[in-house]
Amino acid sequence: MSVENLILAPFGGAKTWEMPELPSFNKLPAHATLTPFPSASGALRIEREESVWFQSLSGTWDFQILPRPEAATTDAVKGGTWSSIAVPGNWTMQGFGHPHYTNVQMPFVCLPPTVPYENPTGIYRRTFDLPEAWQQRRVVLHFGGCEGVLYVYVNGVFIGMNKDARTPAEFDITAQARHGSTNEVMAVVVQWSDASFIEDQDHWWQAGLQREVFVYSTGTSYVQDFTARGVWDAETGKAALNLKCSVAWGEREPADCSIEAQLFNADGASVLEHPIRIDSRAEGRPPYRYHVLEATHAVPSPHLWSAESPYLYTLVVTLKIGDSEESLSCRVGFRSVQIRDRHLLINGKVVMIKGVNRHDHDDTRGKAVTREVMETDIRLMKQFNVNAVRTSHYPNDPYWLDLCDRYGLYVIDEANIEAHAYYDDVCRDTRYTHAFVERVRNMVERDKNHPSIIFWSLGNESGYGPNHDAAAGWIRSAEPTRPLHYEAAVREVLGGGEHASDVICPMYASIKDIVQWAKTTNDFRPLILCEYSHAMGNSNGSLSDYWDAFETYDGLQGGFIWEWIDHGIRKLDANGNPYWAYGGDFGDVPNDDNFCTDGLVWPDRTPHPGMYEFKKLIQPVRVEAVDLAQGRVRIVNKQDFTSLAWLTGEWELTVDGDIVQTGKLPALDIGPGEFRDVTFVEMAAATGEAFLNFRFYQAEDTLWAKQGHLVAWEQIALPVQKAAPAEQPPTRVIASEDTGKIVLTVGEVHATFDKASGTLTAYGKTGQNHIQQGPRLNVWRAGTDNDGIKLQNLDRKVLGKWLKLGLDRVQHQLKSIKLIQAENQLPVVEIVQQASGRAKWDDFQHTQRYQLLPSGQLAVENTVQIGSEINDIPRVGVSLTLDHGLEQLAWFGRGPWENYADRKASAMVGRYQSTVSAEYVPYVMPQEHGHKTDVRWLALTGGDHHGVKVEGAPLIEFSASHFTDADLYAAKHTYDLTPRADVILNLDLGQRGLGTASCGPDTLERYCLMEPQYTFSYRLELI
Repeated sequence: MSVENLILAPFGGAKTWEMPELPSFNKLPAHATLTPFPSASGALRIEREESVWFQSLSGTWDFQILPRPEAATTDAVKGGTWSSIAVPGNWTMQGFGHPHYTNVQMPFVCLPPTVPYENPTGIYRRTFDLPEAWQQRRVVLHFGGCEGVLYVYVNGVFIGMNKDARTPAEFDITAQARHGSTNEVMAVVVQWSDASFIEDQDHWWQAGLQREVFVYSTGTSYVQDFTARGVWDAETGKAALNLKCSVAWGEREPADCSIEAQLFNADGASVLEHPIRIDSRAEGRPPYRYHVLEATHAVPSPHLWSAESPYLYTLVVTLKIGDSEESLSCRVGFRSVQIRDRHLLINGKVVMIKGVNRHDHDDTRGKAVTREVMETDIRLMKQFNVNAVRTSHYPNDPYWLDLCDRYGLYVIDEANIEAHAYYDDVCRDTRYTHAFVERVRNMVERDKNHPSIIFWSLGNESGYGPNHDAAAGWIRSAEPTRPLHYEAAVREVLGGGEHASDVICPMYASIKDIVQWAKTTNDFRPLILCEYSHAMGNSNGSLSDYWDAFETYDGLQGGFIWEWIDHGIRKLDANGNPYWAYGGDFGDVPNDDNFCTDGLVWPDRTPHPGMYEFKKLIQPVRVEAVDLAQGRVRIVNKQDFTSLAWLTGEWELTVDGDIVQTGKLPALDIGPGEFRDVTFVEMAAATGEAFLNFRFYQAEDTLWAKQGHLVAWEQIALPVQKAAPAEQPPTRVIASEDTGKIVLTVGEVHATFDKASGTLTAYGKTGQNHIQQGPRLNVWRAGTDNDGIKLQNLDRKVLGKWLKLGLDRVQHQLKSIKLIQAENQLPVVEIVQQASGRAKWDDFQHTQRYQLLPSGQLAVENTVQIGSEINDIPRVGVSLTLDHGLEQLAWFGRGPWENYADRKASAMVGRYQSTVSAEYVPYVMPQEHGHKTDVRWLALTGGDHHGVKVEGAPLIEFSASHFTDADLYAAKHTYDLTPRADVILNLDLGQRGLGTASCGPDTLERYCLMEPQYTFSYRLELI
């Protein structure tokens, strides 16, 4: 085959998709996101579709796929079969190939920069017409982002190529563009390349044109780029607009060229008394095909931008050449960012980072995320009090940054660099130096005008080497207004790496380690965790402990939870029911299983229960007890820049779960960082367990939520005034025993025990029994992802230890059952069971002592002795199987969402109602869920309102489900689960905390079950 017949001809005999030294070819210089308009008034609105010089090419394209680049010959393409495909979109989500998930490992076995010979190559094609008004003007073709190497052809002519998948590639197609006849653009995309080794980013590998495509037009002389900085000095209070414009022209410099710029406030009014005007010859430099024109203009007392108050101005820049003009615009925010004295300062204030990491992900479109989905993301983040986002691990779509500017989020903008599989190699490979620097430059030049960006990040998990320092050096010279962030530069000792990182930014550091750092460091930089609290499945244990450390120790300024969203992909099971797929579900080998489903929200953006814990911990207001005897509390504004006047507050007094008094809080005109004491002088006296509950709502509509949206809540326990116990009428409890059973009876209520099995078999009135299987020791739970990812090697996880101990298959062996009747004492049925999953019957010994009380309640005392070879177990409790009709659930304890020993700060004590079915939490990988702590009582009833009540003595924990632990542990997807008709009721002394060990520290020891013996009690009661 002749080289001339190949579309992707070799360059100097080498394959261009295996040449890291060639990260792009003939691509225009990176620049800010700008759209030219014929007038300043049009530019002021920044609606690009309104410009006559903008034309979208997104939509339906022709497409065909070939097995390898070498198969892309002119004859093959001409003779191939074309299909329709959506752009933006990934072909791997549209029936061509499939997504592939890996975390650290590469999806193929090759050494950088080589890739597999079989290398899917997609051919995109569409036609377009150019407006006649564009004649004699420059025409630019824009690709917002393409996964895979992008080769561009216009009207059969090769234009250029690009390998950076997450930033734009623009090409000047003026010479190839046809006016008056149809144009054809063809994009050839090669899936695997040398660039794949630095885009190994713990996400689905996809392919194709995943961001928008458009063309736009400029004059032959044009503003190539401009930088606009709203500068505010925290010490002097002075502000200025710094403007730098790069003006380019065609064959010769125009004789009369000037820049005029005006700043407009949020209402559209001019801010500057006279527009900034710069003449192209003012610099006095020799002609060089472009001029850099700079000006600084004082702006008195501007509104400052912050995540709490994201005030934006609009800058309109107009290039005037003779009688013609062309205008561009961008938003401007005035703010300052500093690192000083171990603090990150925004506008001179120490700001706590309440952040999340965010990938571009859609469960049906892959990485082609629509503007509507982005808006859903940011509204949810703001509704849950998030104030920061890290664009892991690449620059997100530029519209996302527009939203962050507008809604108010602090942003770490991260370069499209991750070489996880070759962590310590690629960062030192000089063949990749140009790629590192270019990717950082692409990000900075595109995003420099966004006030939301407070850090530039050099990428993620790529080791630390000269290539990073080269990229850091470029930023420090070209755009030094933001500090640098790079985790690997400081990872070993929580220090060092000053050239590449202005912040100590570890991932998954333990609370102990960050507190020790805060107590002992001499480093001038703050510590902000770039990743922590790995939100995989039922997770985020000890989030409250992290936040206690952040708010206690100087120099700790929060961090970014990993991560925002589960990266499940929507599929249908054999019955047509939807579920979310993960690694391996597409035949993608090798893969990293469900490690991609590690978000605070499900793929459809429904919040996990852990999201509410985060919302509570980072809420903008706190209520503290001051003098409860006098009814005095303190309302604290935790914000840095704004008053609490945007909120309204309500309070309620509950006693034993009943609301007995309510009221409204006074106006919350409390300044940032300030507080106000409030006294409840007419609060009702409470006999019983009393709580003072506070809720704070939005006073008016905002961009992200309607008036009345719940922003924050607080609960304060009041001193308990115990009521005298009610006298019980004397009632005789009768005990009887035969060869097969023991029966306790009081009035119409009886409790029956089977002597052969040693279990409670019936509890109720004559002809009534809700118990199908009585309480038996339960020390197992369906492992959470933090216990151990059950599809992976579990040797180093606690789940692996539990499985070796047989805790998932515990059997029970009756040791003794006896009726104890002492004079003047209620009769007791004592049952002793031994239990083991490995036939070592001293692993567990469970003693239950049952007493039927004169009231008809059945009191149960439990003692669990644990063998010397066993500790740190999943749970200590009992499991019962109840009648399937008991679907209605009520409880007095923490709720309404599931909560655990180390994740319950957000769950207020109260009375709640639900159903057993509704208690199922559909984690992508089925696992333990639905647990409730600090429960005073719970009740399960049927349609006739009869059922069973359980009272803790004094407290108990529980879950109610239509699935057993074995059902959940066996399931790999939600479609593997079929609800049982019965109700599985777990009554627990406690469960092991959740921790975050799927990627991070394990459960803190104080939340583990480590003792050799436990006792707990509860009472059953008929309803």
